[in-house]
Amino acid sequence: MGAPDFAKLPHIGESLRRKEDYRFLVGAGQYTDDINLNNQLHAVFVRSPHAHAKLLGVDTAAAKAMPGVQAIFTGADIEGKMNGLPCGWLITSTDGTPMKEPPHPVLAQGKVRYVGDHVAIVIADTIEQAKNASEKVVVNYEVLPAISDVRDASSGKTTVHDIAADNHCYKWAIGDKGAVDAAMASAYHVTKLDLYNNRLIPNAMEPRAAIGGYNRATDEYTLYVSNQNPHVERLLMTAFVLGLPEHKVRVIAPDVGGGFGSKIYLYAEDVALTWAAKQLNRNIKWVCERTESFLSDAHGRDHVSHAELAMDKDGKFLALKVHTDANMGAYLSTFATAVPTILYATLLAGQYSTPQVYCEVDAWFTNTTPVDAYRGAGRPEATYLLERIVSRAAWEMGLSQDEIRKRNFITTFPYQTPVALQYDVGDYHACMNKAQALADVAGFEARKAASAAKGLKRGIGYSSYIEACGIAPSNIAGALGARAGLFECGEIRVHPTGSVTVFTGSHSHGQGHETSFAQVVAARLGISPDMVDVVHGDTGRVPFGMGTYGSRSISVGGAAIMKALDKIEAKAKKIAAHLLEASDADIDFANGEFTVRGTDKKVPFGSVALTAYVPHNYPLDKLEPGLNETAFYDPTNFTFPAGTYICEVEVDPQTGTVKVDKFTAVDDFGTIINPMIVEGQVHGGLVQGIGQALLENCVYDRETGQLLTGSFMDYAMPRADDMPEFKLDTVCTPCTHNPLGTKGCGEAGAIGSPPAVINALLDALHDMGVKDFDMPASPHRVWEAIQAAKA
Repeated sequence: MGAPDFAKLPHIGESLRRKEDYRFLVGAGQYTDDINLNNQLHAVFVRSPHAHAKLLGVDTAAAKAMPGVQAIFTGADIEGKMNGLPCGWLITSTDGTPMKEPPHPVLAQGKVRYVGDHVAIVIADTIEQAKNASEKVVVNYEVLPAISDVRDASSGKTTVHDIAADNHCYKWAIGDKGAVDAAMASAYHVTKLDLYNNRLIPNAMEPRAAIGGYNRATDEYTLYVSNQNPHVERLLMTAFVLGLPEHKVRVIAPDVGGGFGSKIYLYAEDVALTWAAKQLNRNIKWVCERTESFLSDAHGRDHVSHAELAMDKDGKFLALKVHTDANMGAYLSTFATAVPTILYATLLAGQYSTPQVYCEVDAWFTNTTPVDAYRGAGRPEATYLLERIVSRAAWEMGLSQDEIRKRNFITTFPYQTPVALQYDVGDYHACMNKAQALADVAGFEARKAASAAKGLKRGIGYSSYIEACGIAPSNIAGALGARAGLFECGEIRVHPTGSVTVFTGSHSHGQGHETSFAQVVAARLGISPDMVDVVHGDTGRVPFGMGTYGSRSISVGGAAIMKALDKIEAKAKKIAAHLLEASDADIDFANGEFTVRGTDKKVPFGSVALTAYVPHNYPLDKLEPGLNETAFYDPTNFTFPAGTYICEVEVDPQTGTVKVDKFTAVDDFGTIINPMIVEGQVHGGLVQGIGQALLENCVYDRETGQLLTGSFMDYAMPRADDMPEFKLDTVCTPCTHNPLGTKGCGEAGAIGSPPAVINALLDALHDMGVKDFDMPASPHRVWEAIQAAKA
């Protein structure tokens, strides 16, 4: 079934209430911390208070004598018994050498390299006893100089890893540098921009948690963990770290309270608990406290970039040149190396027909928490840079922000960008036009005058983003350094009564899969979504899948389910043909009924399902009993959601306070399964993106490497009263290469919104002389910029 036909089916495009919400609303959700197992111990990790230090000794004697303590393990105890944490993406430098990939020990060995680095695990009967004992662990440190700012990484102040004496991890590039330089030399005008994409701390509502267990009778391990992709967690832990047979390890990710990328990775805590469970033959539970989350959850963003955009006299783009310094943190997290390369530079063409793009990326080690994918993962960094420089170019060329974009939009598809990607479909002018109408751009000048009458400055900002979702295909990704496949799996199990259970490798942690996937299956089989259950998050129950990240679930996981449904339909037609005494080539299936073409003979889906399991008078020599099918789907290309966002802000020049007064978002997500769920995803993304633009900022002391924003007292999170009422709409150009026509929607809001906010701020302050500004636009920072411009 093709995407156009699929979009017309019942239940597709319906805003059904989320099936999973009831258990959450009545407090019946089961998160990892809700699980308590028999014979369970509790763990606390001793963490480094220093950003960089030699580990001269760890004295655990006094701690081991504390009441209730069962064991304490340090780096010395695990050395030689397991490998370090792996990085899942190999980047090759421009000189052909592989990236520097230092060991990432589960517990520190020889040195600690960031505040929060794991020194020891203390295991006791109760959490209080484990905490008390952890305070008795005596660690002898020799403090070393630290670097936290990526701009200092090459200063020679210190060396984070011996394998990278200059702290340089890799240099990577894409595009034709010679062609870009030639275009720059002959351009009518070149706009230049330096910017910083501020570091963020994910802060999912549910902190990370894990319970490691071991069964001595079967030599089997079980890990309950708050994670986005349990099969990948198991694969990395068994194959790369612990060297265990994969079938002996079961990973269960129950309800997960948000992830935003930070729960994709294999963390040291997960490995330590699993290993220690066998040493003690006990279940061991650890729940991350919020301060630990600030220190140890993988952070996001942290790019310092310089960009140059060449144009002709009419404002048509000729070339874009970018250099980015990316902060990797102290170690290479699971997918960290792909974020500032494959997921970033390949998106720098944006929605524009720029003939030439060249990007060079230098990645550096620092004494900070490892950085990895955070909602959008490279796409927000690319969009922020591109959309900032496009608006800057408009102002320098005397054009409006919308006009310069319209002059450069891609209009024919498929379109091959100069940075590897090929866009299959889109309509960027339609998104822009609908956004301008919805935002009432025509009335902006009147609103600006009204703000001025109150002593406020009003500005308008545009952002026309594109993102690449559902990283694919596996063979191309593998050639680019991926150390895992990027497919997804779906299993459809039809029961004798006609109800269905779906087993999917995708994992839901707030996206509404239990509803959206049920709508897909119900639409195909002509049954009620209430007859469909969705199972995910348990390697012991679901087939191997790659989990949820990169807005891939419906386009990749949903497509796998569609392929399995194709097999279900094909077999069911054979059963129906037997019941209707016809050839299966003459059987049609629609609206839950099998019919013989050209006759009034029909049989409902439920009867076919029952016949599959009660095969009386059934051609067993030709058909197996049962109706259960599995399919894998590996995409042939990314999907490319796109849209235009328009933001209006009011700025109080006396205080620097910025208020987002209006925000309009028009997105093209292709076929939409459940509009209500999609709207919720966009709302959440917008809040996170606006939060980065106005409030959130992870700050380390530049000299000591101490985290200065280590709690909600110092790290400002967006609140409801920081947000306007969002105006949302969509355009639909269905994806051409998956059977649903879907594109992915989970990250779009966080990608498109930050540049829209900052462009609006700069538009508001343009006549006050403020020409540039880096996020976040907190009142003090904005006030300082105004005062500096006055001076």
